[in-house]
Amino acid sequence: MKHWRIALAALLGLLLIGAAFVWFMPARWVVPVLAGRLNGIQLEQVSGLLWSGRAGRVLSAKGEELGQLEWQLSRRALLGDTDCVIDLQGTRLKFHGRMQGRSATEALWTDVHMRADLDLLNAHLALPGGGQPRGTIKADIPTAQLQGGWPLVLDADLDWQDASLRVPRQGDIPLGALRLSLTGNSGVIDGHLADNGDGPLRIDGTLQLSPLGWRFNAVAAPRRSAPTLTRWLATFGPVDADGVTHIHYTGGLAATLSGRDHG
Repeated sequence: MKHWRIALAALLGLLLIGAAFVWFMPARWVVPVLAGRLNGIQLEQVSGLLWSGRAGRVLSAKGEELGQLEWQLSRRALLGDTDCVIDLQGTRLKFHGRMQGRSATEALWTDVHMRADLDLLNAHLALPGGGQPRGTIKADIPTAQLQGGWPLVLDADLDWQDASLRVPRQGDIPLGALRLSLTGNSGVIDGHLADNGDGPLRIDGTLQLSPLGWRFNAVAAPRRSAPTLTRWLATFGPVDADGVTHIHYTGGLAATLSGRDHG
């Protein structure tokens, strides 16, 4: 009986040591484990604990400076209940948000605020007509419920500030300031795109997205004489007698059902 008590006490002691080790685990010890999940993003000058840590330097996969990162991770993650607040502050990228869920693509994101220089994202962005977006994107997302990376529920406002497009053989085409408001339920997202009322581009459009397809309808025109903008808009649809371009784009199942696919 005495031997059993000694073995049980030793086991409890090991469990307590293990719990304390995890409870006070330095954040820098976890970075090598996470490296394969960060898509090339590098965390340097890491300090603090796994649960409350800081990276003094964050680099993109291309070696670009992204800023300084701080995070707060609930210890309930040990029970599979992840609750994490992320704050990244840089000159070209700012991000703040709270994630609750199993992973970044299977989670409820709340209180998300982002500001990004589009030059950081240009390798992954291109608009129909061959234009590369320039300027700054500012996003405010009170709620985004993701499943498999797709938003089942969404409430978001995106502002494209100092918007312009770099088009081959045409140079930069100024667009002004644009806003896209998005709301979604049950995986279907509705959006409204509009300009701020005094920029080079006048546009008013509606957007609908779902896992099965997408649809975008809009009317657009230059607010003042702008030959390059006029030519670029003409690539999207017919232009009426008033110089207004009528845009109708569909893709996926939406295009099949409508019998037209401009995507």
